[in-house]
Amino acid sequence: MANAEDAVRSYLTSVKEDLMTGVSFMIPFVTIGGIFLALGYAVASFSADVRNIFEATGTPGWFLAQIGSAGLTLMVPVLGAYIAYAIADRPGLAPGFILSYVIQQGNVLQAAGDVIGLQGGSAGAGYLGAIVAGFLAGFVARWFKQRNVPEFVAPMMPVLLIPVATTAVLAPVMLFVLGVPISIANAGLTEFLSNMQGGGQAILLGAILGAMMASDMGGPINKVAYVFSVGLISEGVTAPMAAVMIAGMVPPIGLSLSNFIAPQKYAAEMYENAKSGVFLGFSFITEGAIPYAAADPARVIPSVVAGSTVAGAASMALGVTMPAPHGGIFVVPLSNQPFMFVGCILLGSLVTATIATAIKPNFDAKIAAQASDD
Repeated sequence: MANAEDAVRSYLTSVKEDLMTGVSFMIPFVTIGGIFLALGYAVASFSADVRNIFEATGTPGWFLAQIGSAGLTLMVPVLGAYIAYAIADRPGLAPGFILSYVIQQGNVLQAAGDVIGLQGGSAGAGYLGAIVAGFLAGFVARWFKQRNVPEFVAPMMPVLLIPVATTAVLAPVMLFVLGVPISIANAGLTEFLSNMQGGGQAILLGAILGAMMASDMGGPINKVAYVFSVGLISEGVTAPMAAVMIAGMVPPIGLSLSNFIAPQKYAAEMYENAKSGVFLGFSFITEGAIPYAAADPARVIPSVVAGSTVAGAASMALGVTMPAPHGGIFVVPLSNQPFMFVGCILLGSLVTATIATAIKPNFDAKIAAQASDD
């Protein structure tokens, strides 16, 4: 019995290390993407309408925003790629990246739904999908590595046969088993939110939008809430956009604050991420919280969902509005209540920081306990 427990504990430790490998490689992409996108909005706020930054082709803000978007687009596939790399070394890298990338493409998932006769939305699978893709790609590639092959075939295994075979085996799984259900769920969420407009449900709507923004931090659920709120701007309804923007700013700020308050509860490399996390959060780059969530989802996700839920509900209760679909702190003057806008961000961030600090164990103590058990 003891041997079985030791084996399980050792396996879980290995999984944690593989996950942290992916997170460590992802962090620079989060930082570069978030900072350059925020700089783009900052530059645009001085010379143009930040709401049209991606249409202002050739302007300084547009160029900065393109670089930022590239970083934030690539960070999720990089997470999956280096999880696979940690498990299977070089043969797992390309399959992990490609599979993680393709399930972020909403049009691909929508087409996959059409193939099997299920109609759904068009959102991607987010970083949680990339984690699944990374682990599956790593395990399958490692299995192929362990096969005995003729000597003349061996040189082709790591650069040709294993990556191609791994991708071929897992592509149907990632597209049709994982991707399509996510698309269908997202379509249902959009319809549910649409039915909540009007009446006395504003606070509940704000709480739900806030929870959705934090639940996967830039993933499909987050995108459903964001797209829903952006669509209402054209109808002159701007309170949901304020709730969504505020709630999306809370996770990086709240977790960075927790990291500053209790650095002993986080891996050492996370402290550097915290320094940029505040800037990313105030720039409405929710993805700045993903390294924390990927490293400890069981504790981090409830913490950020709680903070963003409170922030979103408070925003709607106070009637805060935001006519811009992005920009974070740079567009606060456009709100009808700028001070309340900032106040809701701080309230939600304090809730997240308090809960995360309270429920996370000391990182060094946890690692030491795992080492002694092993």
